[in-house]
Formats: sequence, C-alpha cells, structure tokens
Amino acid sequence: MTVKKMNITRHEGKVTKEERCSRNQANSVLIWLTGLSASGKSTIAYELERLLFDAGRSVYVLDGDNVRYGLNKDLGFSEDDRRENLRRIGEIAKLFVDAGVITIAAFISPYRYDRRMIRSLFSEKGFIEIYVRCPLEVCEERDPKGLYKKARKGEIPNFTGVSDPYEIPEHPELIVDTSLLSADESVDMIFQYIKAKKIIDN
Repeated sequence: MTVKKMNITRHEGKVTKEERCSRNQANSVLIWLTGLSASGKSTIAYELERLLFDAGRSVYVLDGDNVRYGLNKDLGFSEDDRRENLRRIGEIAKLFVDAGVITIAAFISPYRYDRRMIRSLFSEKGFIEIYVRCPLEVCEERDPKGLYKKARKGEIPNFTGVSDPYEIPEHPELIVDTSLLSADESVDMIFQYIKAKKIIDN
C-alpha cells in the first residue's frame, strides 16, 4: 500500500520507552499468537492478560474479531485485505509497545510473509511469535462460532484451513499445543517463558 508522505515530520517525545517500561516494571513486548480459528488464541490471550494484570503489569490484548468492529471494519478477508488488516495491527502494536505496554495479539495471521513483516517492526527482543498449534480436525470439532461448518458449505469464502492455506510458523519462539494442554497450562507455559526471558521480573 503506497502512502503519500506530504508535509509530515516525525516528532520525538521527552519520555522514553525505557522510562515507561521502568514505571510499568516490565519490558514491553509484542506477544503474537498465531494459529487456526478455534485453536484457542483468544482464550489464551485474555487469560494471560488477566494473569499479567493481576501481577501488576500494564498489558493489553488486540483481538482479531474486536479490531474488525472498528479500526478495520472496512476490510474483508481476501489475501490483500488480510495483509492490510495485519499491517495496521502491527503499527498499533508498535505504539503500544513504545508506550511500555505488554501487548498480546491474537490473530490467525496465516501467511509467513505477513508475520515476518510484523516482526520487522520490532527489535529482536521486542517480538515473540507463539504458534498455538491445534490439528484442523480438533478445531473443527470445537468450532464455537460454527464457522467451519459454514465454510464447508461454501458460505464463507477464503476461510483458513478450508479454502485458504495456513502456513505453519518455521521458527516461532514458542509452540503451545492446545490439543494436549488446557488453557491454564498453555498460559502458564507462556508466562514461564516470558519470565525466563526477563520480560517480567517475577
């Protein structure tokens, strides 16, 4: 997408990211949850948010469905629209992380190219890709929104796992298999990982 840069100047504030992180007692980072629909991304994201908030950290969830109610309500589900959807989310997440907030994003994000694009917006330690792995047949059995059934009937075009591909992450920082782990176990696995990486101290 071409952006016209006319009479635009980037301004730097007087409060640094490091100062914000120090006040929030945590290193801000984008935790990117990717996986099939019904794999458990949103459940994990909100449980992790609760855990981190109760531990006194500034944290916020960007959820795939929620952003399409407002910011991205003009976008559909074609490959180009999905790419623009994720580009916008990446830029928003970058602002949140700069504000010192641990940011959790739960998006199917099926294409490696798009996930690499988002990763490129952050420092090496500022982006954590977590593959929420779950076999397609298990996701279809769960199908809490009935989306797979509609997709199989042809009522939903460009549906990941049915009529569109999902490209498995090649080198995620962490893999959480929700066909084997409960939501609590999955959240604890992520929590222990970010503690080990010194994103939070305790």
